[in-house]
Amino acid sequence: MSKTALIYGASGVTGWSFVNETLHDYPKPGTWKRIHALTNRPLTQQQSHWPSDPRLNIVSGIDLLHGSQNDLENELKSKIPDVDEVTHVYYLAYKANTNIKKELEDAVSMLRRSIVAIDKLSEELEFVVLQTGAKMYGCHLLENHPTDYLHVPHKESQCRLKQPYHDLLFYHPQLDWLTTYAKNKKWSWCDTRPDIIVGFVPNQNFYSLGTSIGIYLSLWRELHGEGSEAPFPGSEKSWKAMSNDSSADMIARQTLYLSLNPSVVDKGTGYNVADARTPSCWSNKWPIICSYFGLKGTGPASNPREIRTFIKENIETWKEVENQKGLQTGHADSPMTFPGFENFTMTQFDFDRQYDMEKMYETGFSEERDTSRAWSGVFDRMRKAKIIP
Repeated sequence: MSKTALIYGASGVTGWSFVNETLHDYPKPGTWKRIHALTNRPLTQQQSHWPSDPRLNIVSGIDLLHGSQNDLENELKSKIPDVDEVTHVYYLAYKANTNIKKELEDAVSMLRRSIVAIDKLSEELEFVVLQTGAKMYGCHLLENHPTDYLHVPHKESQCRLKQPYHDLLFYHPQLDWLTTYAKNKKWSWCDTRPDIIVGFVPNQNFYSLGTSIGIYLSLWRELHGEGSEAPFPGSEKSWKAMSNDSSADMIARQTLYLSLNPSVVDKGTGYNVADARTPSCWSNKWPIICSYFGLKGTGPASNPREIRTFIKENIETWKEVENQKGLQTGHADSPMTFPGFENFTMTQFDFDRQYDMEKMYETGFSEERDTSRAWSGVFDRMRKAKIIP
């Protein structure tokens, strides 16, 4: 029997891959009858770079926080044909805010309104996925991450963050609400926990490390020439720190696998999602990533060049490249890019934060993906979309 997917946050880094994988018939032809891709910002099929497919329904302009609950339900009903046939919901929506309290309130409200709406509109609902992340293990706390009770490799059974950090993380109230709401529902659910997400987005995005590195290395090659050395734009400690890459394609595949095989899922629990069982570090990955651009990736310089600063300093050169190569404009230094996030991920994540991946692979999922395939796939799509030359 074919399924119908509803993907909240479809134009985000992971959302894009969820739509792409379902349209490419993962895990097998005949699985997906319809895919509804919900986005807040306008997005056409041509802009999306998804395959042209009659199963795809792009629904743009839905603000999950606007209006009453009835307003949202009526909007979904009017814009989603056969919404009563939705079987699988992938909740990947996120609204960034520097105000932590407001970010938390919005995150919980968006999830609650979205799930209540589809639960009411579709009696065919089988599975719901909430994507959380490595903040569950305190990685965002940097030097304050609690090593006294959270130990690497991070396992899903580890306890939650304790105070004063517990109440500042919106994942906790999201999970608490969903646990209570879904307790007596016939459908199952889980949360998935990627680390830094490596993926392609066709439009501008708050957090897209793949976009930033792709533009950075393209600009580096333009200024220093093919074959030149490209020092790692981070610290010596982050160069050696262990972690698990979470490419968007693999996040999508692992999550889709879980949702389509509810018998192997512990309802209401979390699953680490990542490219491979074994962790890696930038000292292994950086030379491979740089080789895609014809560069020689080397270790950190004594005074590392921060990615965003380098792009800003050389933005006129990049604009010339855009003009000469007929590239899209606005990606290199978008006002939507969250200030400093590249420095955050490349420099301040200077501690081991690797995952224990056994729970995911014990379900029967077996695919793994290496650095070259994960990152080159992102850069290939960026080239095809004319974001980089």
